[in-house]
Amino acid sequence: MAVTMICPNLRCGRTVVAADSARGKVVRCGHCHTLFIVPRDARTVSEQKSAEVPKETTGSSSTKRTGRS
Repeated sequence: MAVTMICPNLRCGRTVVAADSARGKVVRCGHCHTLFIVPRDARTVSEQKSAEVPKETTGSSSTKRTGRS
């Protein structure tokens, strides 16, 4: 199964398709030639971010108020 990604170069943003055997290896965008690593696991970026961000607790006294409404 092929791996479909978006080029991390913000000026490019093209879709890059790499072979499944390329997981964990460096690939090059065919359009802008930016080098980047194909993720090893099949999780999506949003799943990776949600796993890394700790959950906020409600009623925390560490929130700062600026006095603005």
